[in-house]
Amino acid sequence: MSRVFSILAVLLLGSLAAARAEELVGREKQIVQAIESTIRQAGGHFQAGRFDESADSIRRAMNQVDAAMKVATPRLHDAILPAMDRIATAHALLELEGVRLPPFRRPTRPEVAPEPIEMRSPRVEGSGSVSFIEQVAPILVSRCGRCHVDQARGEFSANSYAALMRGTSAGTVIFPGDVVASRLIETIETGDMPRGGGSVPAEELQTLKAWILAGAAFDGPDPEASLPRGGDASRDTAEASRVRRPNGGETVSFAGDVAPLLIDNCRGCHIDARQSQGGLRMDNFAQLIRGGDSGPVLIPGRANESLLIRKLRGMEGQRMPAGGRPPLSDEAIALVATWIDEGATLDGADENQSLAVMSQLAWAATATTEEKSARRAELAGRSLKLAVKVDSRIQPVVTEHFLIMGSSSPNTLQRVADAAESELKEVRRNIAGSAAADYFGGRVTVFVLPRRYDYSEFAKMVEGRGIPTDWMGHWRFDGLDAYVALVAGDDEDRKAIAGRLVGPLTSLAIATRGRDVPRWLAEGVGTASAIRAATPSARQARRQTDLETAEAISVMGSGKRFLEGKLTPMQVDRIGAAVAGTLLDRANRRSFDQFLRNLDAGIPFEDSFTQAFRLKPVDFLDRWLGRPPGSN
Repeated sequence: MSRVFSILAVLLLGSLAAARAEELVGREKQIVQAIESTIRQAGGHFQAGRFDESADSIRRAMNQVDAAMKVATPRLHDAILPAMDRIATAHALLELEGVRLPPFRRPTRPEVAPEPIEMRSPRVEGSGSVSFIEQVAPILVSRCGRCHVDQARGEFSANSYAALMRGTSAGTVIFPGDVVASRLIETIETGDMPRGGGSVPAEELQTLKAWILAGAAFDGPDPEASLPRGGDASRDTAEASRVRRPNGGETVSFAGDVAPLLIDNCRGCHIDARQSQGGLRMDNFAQLIRGGDSGPVLIPGRANESLLIRKLRGMEGQRMPAGGRPPLSDEAIALVATWIDEGATLDGADENQSLAVMSQLAWAATATTEEKSARRAELAGRSLKLAVKVDSRIQPVVTEHFLIMGSSSPNTLQRVADAAESELKEVRRNIAGSAAADYFGGRVTVFVLPRRYDYSEFAKMVEGRGIPTDWMGHWRFDGLDAYVALVAGDDEDRKAIAGRLVGPLTSLAIATRGRDVPRWLAEGVGTASAIRAATPSARQARRQTDLETAEAISVMGSGKRFLEGKLTPMQVDRIGAAVAGTLLDRANRRSFDQFLRNLDAGIPFEDSFTQAFRLKPVDFLDRWLGRPPGSN
């Protein structure tokens, strides 16, 4: 163990045997410092257990050594020797962790010192007059725009000619007339930039070199002006980011075919990742088509040119998926490529819907009730095992509509099962317009926890969140998995348990009726139904809730603001319950029942609502607020 720590210390802190900096000329110092910095980054990633990121840094360090040797003096070669030792050590450590790296071969020492590095600039073909505005700026916008034009990642901005020439806090990146000394060129040639697996085509790199060699002149009206965003690259970016809907001729479904592949192979790096690799997030479709630090990862209609396909095939930078996962099969890559060639269309409900929910909805749309019940039971077993320790002698209770499981006693589980089936009759009365045959599209899981502490731990471990201190039960539906979690002690009677079930079960009966039913409506109808079923004393205890509802309505502003998610979750829940109370009133009941029948017929939420109430949801909310419809 001490040996490993000593190796890490060398990787992080550098070698004591490094050549004395004063023996090197200025540019040589920069080369050595750049390599040492990259190796320290590799050591930091290794120490944190991020082996793939450590490997990326070591690859860059190997490329930096190769680039340095093309212009190396014997003195520079000797100065880099300690870095070579550290690269070899890191290479071995990473391979022990199962990470594949190209072989590292130490370059031989130059026999004759070439022309001093500070004085040389290699001749670049076509190094005549190059326009910064017409030729260089479009390259910078296209290849560096996400990180250094729109932002100033790494304290480096290329938003204008002046900013580019100022460089970074570490020094200048453009030396007019000197291609070798210009760090911008070095980072491109070594593969350090652009990040996210992108690259600068050879002809564009030649243009940048020619411009620098010719003096890096500026030919625009104002060197402080932002770089122009026009050109083909900007149009390609805008075109790639546009959501396209299927026209009926597609053979590959994004929701049913592509999304499951991405979830299985990209989770942890680009999906559900604390820090996305290369700035690319793919938690939803909008993020996928937006791309990462190096720009869009797909070009609709042009799969072979799309970075996503090139990365999957290992044609650009590190092959994906990373992390030691096996490459996708040729058939899987061909499926994704076909989807892109057919226009990269979205057949899910919404571009901001999570890929997990979208893919589950696509699967559930063709699955039988028995198949969905079996999948939910499998998911429930995993969730319960993650949250609490259950005595193996306590078996789940299975009824016609429910799977009851948890760490409460067998008698309590049976009592909850009886209450759930009984309360389903109350749910049917609340939403009579909804079909009763296949009520939840499969059995609903009811997790029964004996103490408030166990219930809180369940929410923390399974859902990754804390819950309000006054909650004793809630529901969840993610497109496939549907469950209720509630507190039920051995000393509680059936009536108390039933009171906690009616609201969540009603909400689930609404949420599972369509692919795009909003949560606020499902939660609202459930809460309003629970209030109506409560005893007079229980209604009296809701005074605090009524105050919170009044406060939420006072800041709601408009239906548009509510639907765009501009309020807090608690405010949305309070308003949703109040609106649902109006929907369930006698004056609106017939329209509400028609709305539910529309959902059961497969009509999308907004169309179902508009047909039943003769108003769009946003206009209905405005009228409910006392505002003229359409006044948002």
